[in-house]
Order: sequence, then structure tokens, then C-alpha cells
Amino acid sequence: MFENWLVLCPRWWGVEMKQIVSIVKPFLAERVVAAIAGKQVEEISIREVKGYGRQKNYLDQYGENEYSLAFVPKVEVSVWAQDEHVDSIIEQIVAVSRTGRLGDGKIMVLPVVEPIDF
Repeated sequence: MFENWLVLCPRWWGVEMKQIVSIVKPFLAERVVAAIAGKQVEEISIREVKGYGRQKNYLDQYGENEYSLAFVPKVEVSVWAQDEHVDSIIEQIVAVSRTGRLGDGKIMVLPVVEPIDF
């Protein structure tokens, strides 16, 4: 597909990888990054995001339309790691970011089909 201008990353050939996407509260983002910095991760990216999950009162009805009153600020920490390290990375993320309150965050694990360096 991209063979004319991209090169597959040789260090990842034959290695099963996952992308771990965690959405955490902003004040916990630095703790999450510090906790996984010692783990064997290939890449980390961080970005500010806004949204809502199961928090109450963030959606309201206006006539027949549902509209958003506010979005909650969060930080998305995406980590790419080899399969054998995924469970320990998730454990670290949960250990430092779980407060026990509503809206602590989410973790999603996605397969990495074809990593490409360019």
C-alpha cells in the first residue's frame, strides 16, 4: 500500500504489539507516565482530550434533541508495547490512576497490525 514511500520498521517485524490507550484525569497524567517510564514500551504519546462517560448531568434534553452541557477535561496516554509487557503496563496505569471516584478513566487495548516508520 505505501511501499513507495514508507519503510516497515525492521525492529518490529514478527513482534506482536498492542496499543494501550488510557484516558485519565489531568492531575494523574504525570504519575501515569512516570509509572510506565520504567517499563519496556516502544512509544508513548500524550494529548489533552475532552469528553464524557457515565458522569451524570453532562447531557440534557432540549426539545427532542440531546446536547452537551460540558465536556470533562482528560488526558490520553497512548502506549505501544510488545504483547508480553501489556498486562504489567495496565496494572501500573490502574495502580496510579484509580481514585475510586466516578470518572477515573478508561483503558482500551488495541492490536497493532502493521507499525511503520517513516
